[in-house]
Amino acid sequence: MRLNAKTATKLALTLGFMVLGAVAPTAAKAQDSNGHRVAVIDVAFIFKNHPGIKSQVAAVESDLKGYEATLNGKRDELKAAAEGLKTFKVGSPEYSAQEEKVASLESKLRLDMARKRKELADAEAQIYFQNYQRIAKTVELIAKHNKVNIVLRYNSENMDLEKGESVIRGVMKNIVYHDDSLDMTKGVMDYLDKVQVANSGTGAARQ
Repeated sequence: MRLNAKTATKLALTLGFMVLGAVAPTAAKAQDSNGHRVAVIDVAFIFKNHPGIKSQVAAVESDLKGYEATLNGKRDELKAAAEGLKTFKVGSPEYSAQEEKVASLESKLRLDMARKRKELADAEAQIYFQNYQRIAKTVELIAKHNKVNIVLRYNSENMDLEKGESVIRGVMKNIVYHDDSLDMTKGVMDYLDKVQVANSGTGAARQ
């Protein structure tokens, strides 16, 4: 059965709010009803593990790998042109022409690389920007539904003594301890999954 855009959007909201009711109910009960209610979320974990975001990042990485193959071909062309200089006498018209060709290829290669780097950086930034907006909106919905006043970002990564950077990140954690019932990370991921599935129905309806 294909859904039209309006029905699919309504379904997305319905499924989403079904998730809201299951998120952090203990957190609300665990805290004084007269005080502020707090929850935490590991945004980095969502970016690393959410299937939708991972597929978007994988597409950019695939584009990069494809470009690397093209880049290697251009490097080989430049190398061959540079080798060609050795076959001409320095100062001869042929040498000058080949020298200009090498300079032109090198300049074009650098320009192409700079453009591609910017293109890929912009694409990656777009992925993180759009998904962060979705995550923030989902956090707002869940927080309001559960009457949570503030949501703090934290890092759930365990320190690895074999990895210096991991230890540094662990020592620099803003939150040293929290009750597991305050963590809305899974709830946010579940909500994003439900909305993504419903939105994919919208896409099918438009085809």
